[in-house]
Amino acid sequence: MNHRTAGSFPSVTLDDVRGARKMLSGVARVTAMETSRHLSELVGAPVLLKCENLQRTGSFKLRGAYVRIAGLLPEERAAGVVAASAGNHAQGVALASSLLGVHATVFMPQGAPLPKISATEDYGAQVRLHGQVVDETLAAAQEYAAETGAVFIHPFDHPDVIAGQGTVGLEILEQCPQVRTIVVGMGGGGLAAGIAVAVKELRPDVRIIGVQAAGSAAYPPSLAAGRPVALEHPATMADGIRVGRPGDVPFALVDELVDEVRTVGEDALSAALLLCLERAKLVVEPAGASPVAALLGGTGDIEGPVVAVLSGGNVDPVLLQRVLRYGMAAQGRYLAVRLRLTDRPGALATLLGVLSAADANVLDVSHVRTDPRLELAEAEVELHLETKGPAHCAELGRVLREAGYTVID
Repeated sequence: MNHRTAGSFPSVTLDDVRGARKMLSGVARVTAMETSRHLSELVGAPVLLKCENLQRTGSFKLRGAYVRIAGLLPEERAAGVVAASAGNHAQGVALASSLLGVHATVFMPQGAPLPKISATEDYGAQVRLHGQVVDETLAAAQEYAAETGAVFIHPFDHPDVIAGQGTVGLEILEQCPQVRTIVVGMGGGGLAAGIAVAVKELRPDVRIIGVQAAGSAAYPPSLAAGRPVALEHPATMADGIRVGRPGDVPFALVDELVDEVRTVGEDALSAALLLCLERAKLVVEPAGASPVAALLGGTGDIEGPVVAVLSGGNVDPVLLQRVLRYGMAAQGRYLAVRLRLTDRPGALATLLGVLSAADANVLDVSHVRTDPRLELAEAEVELHLETKGPAHCAELGRVLREAGYTVID
């Protein structure tokens, strides 16, 4: 594609996005748009969910990867492509390469979840495990590209990738013509930049809000400085948006076209994932749930209809279990309590009876009878309980103390 230039970096136009859409016809799905009654009531305006978690490979990444690889010259295709990713980009590059008949090598961190490794291989890529963190993996992929001549496919910092991601914006305008606000998660910024290019040219009145995880929010300081600024130690459960530095190309577009960038904490991400699962019946990864997390906390200035982009659904089952438990705890629906009781026959059964009468569901029990911290006739019990909310948690504490138990934690 031919791109105009913004500053010293190539930029992206609406024509580029429209061209990308033609390339993606029959390749990427036009994903569903679902109304969320619960979020609509919370925000006080219609909220719709753009379900990119139902895209092929489970995320929007296929769009940009396919457009980038399809645009390679014949000699570049013959040399193959290489990418570095812990998940979504890896699968997008793998499937796009397979569809286009291009050999793909994908470097993944050694600790990458097995389901993501298997999926990437199943889509046709050769996977190489290298490094403990993505930065080490990225360096290995770039070294491989230099040695072999394979084309490095960046996950967000290339105009063709951004143009591909921008096709999400065109679909939003067609599926919800009356949209007033679009909320989208941001890591490197490729998806937000692409959507902004597509939407602002056609509907400059639509407000675009980017969302970053608070522990990995490189955009606020970068926008304040007027240039991409790197974070030393980005940290969040939302690995899809855990990026330490904005891309040069998307940064320029975000700076120009995105109206606001908000941050959300881990509690909000967990609660949002849980809400998507329980209320919308959608499996969404933490990064994909970030727009919902933003809507959960302070939405009085958001004008509807609102479209929240669920960018991906590739969540590792082990992480999902942890996040769901964390989300339930954040909502006061999961309680871990440690207490001491008299070590006598039937004592544990009596305790469980007290909890049952208080309508608490016991998920797990750990019973310690021999420990230097305990008196001769004492036992310590740790219980994991499913509860009905903060008020119920407080009530359980009161009930246990009134029943004579020493609640330690």
